[in-house]
Amino acid sequence: MSRLSFKEIRGTEDILPEKIGVWRRMENAAREVFDLYCYEELRTPILEETGLFISGVGETSDIVTKQMFSLADRKGRSLTLRPEGTAPIIRAYLKHRIYKNPIAKIFYMGPFFRSERPQAGRERQFHQIGAEAIGCDNPSMDAEVISLLIHLLNKFGITGGRLELNSVGCSLCQGPYKEKLREYFAGEETPLCPDCQRRLNKNPLRVLDCKRPECQSLIVDAPPLPDYLCNSCSEHFQKVQAILKSLSISYHLHPYLVRGLDYYTRTAFEITHPALGSQNAVAAGGRFDNLVEKMGGELTPAVGFALGMERIILIQEKEKVTAPLETRLSVYLAPQGKEAFQEMVNLLKELRQNGIKSELDYEGKRLKNQLRLANKLNAQYVAILGEEELRRKTITLKNMDTGKQEELPIDLSDCLNFISKVLHLIPPHI
Repeated sequence: MSRLSFKEIRGTEDILPEKIGVWRRMENAAREVFDLYCYEELRTPILEETGLFISGVGETSDIVTKQMFSLADRKGRSLTLRPEGTAPIIRAYLKHRIYKNPIAKIFYMGPFFRSERPQAGRERQFHQIGAEAIGCDNPSMDAEVISLLIHLLNKFGITGGRLELNSVGCSLCQGPYKEKLREYFAGEETPLCPDCQRRLNKNPLRVLDCKRPECQSLIVDAPPLPDYLCNSCSEHFQKVQAILKSLSISYHLHPYLVRGLDYYTRTAFEITHPALGSQNAVAAGGRFDNLVEKMGGELTPAVGFALGMERIILIQEKEKVTAPLETRLSVYLAPQGKEAFQEMVNLLKELRQNGIKSELDYEGKRLKNQLRLANKLNAQYVAILGEEELRRKTITLKNMDTGKQEELPIDLSDCLNFISKVLHLIPPHI
């Protein structure tokens, strides 16, 4: 009889228990940093109407033209697995009237989906952590968002990144610049790649984002975008740079940096890291002052970023970054025999109810094997209860770091108080 055999879909990955600690540490660290900056979490559905991304991200973007996973539901409506986080956040911002707050500071984290060739740090299901500050057009907010991003990376142990900075202007300055780009590329003898030839007519800014060698060789001599900024956008960009300098945040001006989504205006930025090789972007973002209005709201300024969690982990592995350990297992309970097991079941319940991370041997292993497993679980202490301890009405508490052993009274209250004391916790009250 043949057995069914299934495996994960190409471009997706099982995150196993032995690896999940890295992910949890990143998520917990991110929440700590977001809390410092007064950002609140918002969780949006994985499935959204396809039109949300066509309208929000832009019909000329690679995401819409090439990368979306879309399907029809039973009523024939087109739905899409979310390929990015900003458009869903703005949809929720409008639907739930979050705009009643003067400035909405929102963060999100979770899985996203794009149909592209899988490679290291670029899977079809990938995970992002992002933030959006909605309702403020002050250049200081651009700088705060960048500062927040750098704070996050430092919290993850990531150093050595490079901040690339540019301004993509607004509709007033983008119009003349797009015409200048069309003139420039049309006059070149070397043709653009087929994709960029199509982009040149619809949105020439997309050409600047192309990574093909034949296009890159032409882009380096193209008219620099900042030269075409209107007075308002130029002033905004200068103020952003001045604030970054005052915060001692170094950056590199990149006159051809644009984002791969059509909603960006003014400030655009990217953080790259050499450990990632050619696909070296670890995080990116910028300002999107027209997106709320485009999606049916009032004209509302906004700025944000997203970082790739898989890419953070790749850097940590390559740079041998030592992340802080998850909370250790405080006590491993090692009973010897049925009577001892029942006593330990009662103790386990009290330990956990008093916030002490504990585990119990349910399989009746020999003490030697229990100690070996406790060591593997990185337990701080092992509580041993055997025939001798039962006779003396005590529990032996072994410090797994020092090997020192102490005898505790088997009484639950006294035992809990002692364990809480050695763990530097507030003594429980039973």
